[in-house]
Amino acid sequence: MLAIPNLLITDDDAALRESLREVFSRRGFVVTLAEDGEHGLEIAKRQSIHLALVDYQMPRLTGLQMLAELQRLKPELPCILMSAALDDSVRAEAARMRAYGVLHKPMRLHEIDGLVREAMAQVYGW
Repeated sequence: MLAIPNLLITDDDAALRESLREVFSRRGFVVTLAEDGEHGLEIAKRQSIHLALVDYQMPRLTGLQMLAELQRLKPELPCILMSAALDDSVRAEAARMRAYGVLHKPMRLHEIDGLVREAMAQVYGW
């Protein structure tokens, strides 16, 4: 069991990042925020991250590009892709990169919370 799980939230929407930080901090997570994919990768290289929530559409590095790099660097890291622009090709690409899950924005709190908890339980037994 993990003592304190670290959640990386990478999204260019500052309000969403802060809202998710508040929700998951209350649930006992250490939450680290990144405003784009490049910043998210820098954090993932330096810190122990247990799960990554990644937006699909971001400047500098898209969510799929970030997932591909995370898969190369940390293949065991569960990643959840979030997007308002989901279609079958995005879902297929996320599955090919072994994303743990894909969520359509706007998300309901119970959806994202449930998927994060499921991933933490399945991957870490937490």
